[in-house]
Amino acid sequence: MESTNKKAPAKLHVRKGDTVKVISGNAKGETGVITKVLVEKQRATVEGVNMITKHIKPNAQNPQGSIEKREGAIHISNLMVVDPKTGEASRTGRKANDKGKLQRFSKKSGNLL
Repeated sequence: MESTNKKAPAKLHVRKGDTVKVISGNAKGETGVITKVLVEKQRATVEGVNMITKHIKPNAQNPQGSIEKREGAIHISNLMVVDPKTGEASRTGRKANDKGKLQRFSKKSGNLL
């Protein structure tokens, strides 16, 4: 018999479409919208932030090859959600709404995200 010890993916404080501010690293202070979240690696790709250079090998469609700039992933511990009402970075929490479903809220202003 095979045991399945797979953990459920952790709930993260950020999700795709959130506007976030980078709080540490080379891109500190920059803001952008999350385009992709890698749950297993606890990383996120933010639009226009942490630009890296990617070398593309030549292939049939692109016989010359190329050098391309794209966004690199950032660990989610270095990201903070920007509160849409105040425009400031804020920690997030979760509380149940009237239907009992957990919803994220900004700890600075108390508004739902």
